[in-house]
Amino acid sequence: MSLNDAHAFAFSLASTLMVAIVIFRAGDGSLSVAPANEYDGDDDAVVGEIDPFAP
Repeated sequence: MSLNDAHAFAFSLASTLMVAIVIFRAGDGSLSVAPANEYDGDDDAVVGEIDPFAP
């Protein structure tokens, strides 16, 4: 998915689930999102993070 799509999906998930969401680049170069507490990949692969509690 594109960066804009990943960001929109992450924002929607963060707002719905009320958890921090991580946007990361997978091994094949594609972008994906996951709850921050479930992400156990490489920190260098993280593109961004959406926190619904951040001001």
